[in-house]
Amino acid sequence: MKNSTDNVFAGIPVAGDADVLASRFLGESDFAPATRRAFLMDYRKFGHWFVERNHEPLRWDRVTARDLSDFRDYLRRDRQQAVATINRSLVALRRLLGWLAKQNIITANVGLLVKELRQQTLAPKGLDVPIVRRLLREVELRGDVRAAAIFSLMLFTGARVGDVVNLELDDLVIGDRSGHAVFRNGKGGKQRTVPLPQAARQTMTAYIGTRPPLSSNKVFIGERGPLTDQGIRSLCSKYGAMIGTKIHPHLFRHTMAHQFLKDNSNDLVALAQVLGHGDVNTTARYTKRSQADLAQSAERIGY
Repeated sequence: MKNSTDNVFAGIPVAGDADVLASRFLGESDFAPATRRAFLMDYRKFGHWFVERNHEPLRWDRVTARDLSDFRDYLRRDRQQAVATINRSLVALRRLLGWLAKQNIITANVGLLVKELRQQTLAPKGLDVPIVRRLLREVELRGDVRAAAIFSLMLFTGARVGDVVNLELDDLVIGDRSGHAVFRNGKGGKQRTVPLPQAARQTMTAYIGTRPPLSSNKVFIGERGPLTDQGIRSLCSKYGAMIGTKIHPHLFRHTMAHQFLKDNSNDLVALAQVLGHGDVNTTARYTKRSQADLAQSAERIGY
């Protein structure tokens, strides 16, 4: 039995190189950093559960389909986690077990026998316009030109947090009447060019005029160098606390998508191009009703 402090399962009893194998899988797979972090946490969550439930160290050739289905039910019933989060955990485990099967380390991928939970497809939730106004007003009152540029960039382009932290000065073209940003390392390694509306051009220009003179070509700079993913999340948390609304970076992407469709006659093709979706069916989820919309519709029923 091992209890390595330098692996995926640090502090969790494992056997049969379960830790080394999981680390190898993550290292050899071409996952985005966010996906790798999410999968790592999923494996740790499963490891804790497996050891506690089965009273034995985690070993991949001892994982059964029943373990996975019981783990799924535990996340739903006891942890009350969202369906999407639970399904991601199942996908993470299925991918790892599939890799182990290809390596002939286990005889079969038992993850293929366990179904994901079904969920009603609703439109991803964005921020309401009054909340966006309150946020931008708070930023303006504090004279925070960097926050104004970051929030405007996400609100007007649908940029992911990775797009923002990887954006370089050479990726920006800003003129008096037009401009665009090139996001070179989008999800799946895709590159896309997105127009910058006037409001975004103004905030970006104002920020660049105050940007610290560093050798780094990254657009957004923090106290210790180029701004990181965590730096932007902290910025969202800071202003979310000020306006009394929980904010995270991806919420701006959803907000932009909803507003884009509203202001452009539901032009899904154009939105898909701006967001970098390879399949317009992915974009179509923004045309679905939100839970609040469905609740309002239900209240109108009369007999």
